[in-house]
Amino acid sequence: MFFWVAAALLTFAASMAVLLPLSRRAGAEAGASELNVYRDQLSEIEKDVSRGLLASGEAEQARAEIARRILKAGAAEGSAQVRKTQGGLFRVLGAAAVVSIPLVSWGLYATLGSPGLPEQPLAARMTKDPASSTPIELVARAEAQLAANPDDLRGWDVLAPIYVKMQRFDDAATAYRNALRLGGSSAVRQAGLGEALVYAAGGTVTVEAQRAFEAALSDRPGDPKARFFLAMAKAQEGDTAAAVNDWKALAGSLEPDSPWRGAALAMLARAGEAEAAPGPDRQQIDEAQQMKPEDQAAMIEGMVSGLDQKLRENPNDIPGWQRLIRSYLVLGKQDEAADALSRAVEALGPGSAGASELTGFAKGLGMKVAP
Repeated sequence: MFFWVAAALLTFAASMAVLLPLSRRAGAEAGASELNVYRDQLSEIEKDVSRGLLASGEAEQARAEIARRILKAGAAEGSAQVRKTQGGLFRVLGAAAVVSIPLVSWGLYATLGSPGLPEQPLAARMTKDPASSTPIELVARAEAQLAANPDDLRGWDVLAPIYVKMQRFDDAATAYRNALRLGGSSAVRQAGLGEALVYAAGGTVTVEAQRAFEAALSDRPGDPKARFFLAMAKAQEGDTAAAVNDWKALAGSLEPDSPWRGAALAMLARAGEAEAAPGPDRQQIDEAQQMKPEDQAAMIEGMVSGLDQKLRENPNDIPGWQRLIRSYLVLGKQDEAADALSRAVEALGPGSAGASELTGFAKGLGMKVAP
């Protein structure tokens, strides 16, 4: 009942806001009519002529002037009458539209809507089946439970990443801090806290966020999220070369479908340091799309073998050795990757800067490198 009363009042207010301007006339008449004034002037002229106060010639000129004004006033009055008629028609049509639109809307809502649907306050919605709840309702339910039980570790662990996805970064940081307080340090919680702090700071890796990422690496060495943001911290501190090396190592150590690998490659492209690895041309791509899976694998291995042969002829190509080692690892050929590293170190000279760079690169990919 309250809904219909409120809807009626709002509809009435909106209708009056439109009807009142339509009910006003465009302007008031200056008088009943100018014609009556001119007729009185003609009577005065006749009286002046009969008294001898006005010569016949002057009287004729006055009559002609008044007649001209009468004709002009008559035309103006006719135009005003036409405008008045048109304005009245428009006002009638506007009023009809204003009145009919609410009536039609109410009729459609009564037929197609759900006017009998009971009210659903938040307290009632939070007690219904979670399967039929919206994400916002689920978050509200979790927040209510945590407000009643702030030491619910599982609740904070579940809610923290949801806050990040909802872009409520300050709330996410608070949730991760509570989870750390209750459940202790872990790579997931520390990396999540650092990520929330970075987003809350507009993309800046703050001191607290950097400490969180370092703690995540202590709990789980190689954590990709922590490695990515720590490299970003180096870039923000001006050490772009170190950041680029860290992103390269991160991209090379992850699977092709890893989101953090894509993020690292994006940062490398932004820094202008993305590796210009030779790729197939358009014809090769079209041919590969027509191949069977086993033929595609053979083609890839052939390309890797070709790169290996080129490096045997030109062993000073450090980026080429990096591509070869990573390719063997992607293909699952650990022994071939180790052999390539050994040959590269031998060719560049053990203890040389190039050999050290390749050894660090291989370690970043997860290879076990012998002393």
